[in-house]
Amino acid sequence: MKILILNASPRPNGNISKMLDVIRQECENMQAEVEMVRVQDLNVRPCMACMKCRSTHECVLPPDDAQRILSLIQESDALVVGAPCYWGNMPGTLKLLFDRMVYGMMGENSLAIPQPMHKGKRCYLVSASSTMWPFNILANQTRGVVRALKEILGWSGFKCVGTIQKAGTFRHPEFTDRDRRKCIRAAHRIMK
Repeated sequence: MKILILNASPRPNGNISKMLDVIRQECENMQAEVEMVRVQDLNVRPCMACMKCRSTHECVLPPDDAQRILSLIQESDALVVGAPCYWGNMPGTLKLLFDRMVYGMMGENSLAIPQPMHKGKRCYLVSASSTMWPFNILANQTRGVVRALKEILGWSGFKCVGTIQKAGTFRHPEFTDRDRRKCIRAAHRIMK
């Protein structure tokens, strides 16, 4: 099984990174081929909204990391996305990446009805927020991240097999044994 992990956290040693590392290690222990990409390190130009990619199935901008990541998604069997909460949503770097890959994530029929291009693939979503539980859910903080990612990946055909939503990281930044156990369970759900 080929798994791509997108880490949209700018903190290389933060909670998202630690959770994704445990998921990666556990999936590798189960013989998966795993590639992890730090979104923060990518060079991706903003989408110009020219809409040419909808008919040509390629971006008019000069090649950058968006095309490379799209190829990795196309080759993968499963996708894991880790994103901290920024104003109730994913970080702009991750949204920018998805904006640039839309032509390879979903197509359209002649009536402009979306057609998923990754049907049958699995995804798992990991988010963290400084907002304490249960307000990370009630105030749409980590829930906002998960909702936005489910929207993008759902229209692309991915089946979300689970989420981890870690709350209260401002007051409790530590990575706990409970967090580790959740990540190990996540890896097993991805590999099913």
